[in-house]
Amino acid sequence: MDSIPKATLCNVVPCMRYRDAPAAIDWLCSTFGFVATLVVPNDDGTIAHAQLGFGSSMVMLGSIFDTEYGRLMKQPAEVGHFVTQSTYLVVNDADVVYDRAREAKAEILLDIKDEEYGGRGFTCRDPEGHVWSIGTYDPALVFSSLTSA
Repeated sequence: MDSIPKATLCNVVPCMRYRDAPAAIDWLCSTFGFVATLVVPNDDGTIAHAQLGFGSSMVMLGSIFDTEYGRLMKQPAEVGHFVTQSTYLVVNDADVVYDRAREAKAEILLDIKDEEYGGRGFTCRDPEGHVWSIGTYDPALVFSSLTSA
């Protein structure tokens, strides 16, 4: 069991595909506050691989390709805008990000509110339909208090 999890800075990294990955990178950085730490473009303008940092975490993304891995995924627009997973971002001020998301024309799915379990947040879709939840609730603080007891 010593090999799971690996001692690294970021153990869980969501991986996403976008039809227009360059536009998605710009949108995620300007709207949610990601920082593009690595972008590997192809000659045709698609993205082979990108890493977007967010505090001590990141997401990896790339353009949609007809590869063995690519055929494992469907885009939200291909399945009635349903998703089987979403990503949660822990932020200092959910209201600031909410305002930026609205300005960036994100579809707000769950309006901003105070949660009964703590924190404040909202849920939206990015321009290609991926679902993101953004809030001030920090599950890592709850986890660390349970593991240090």
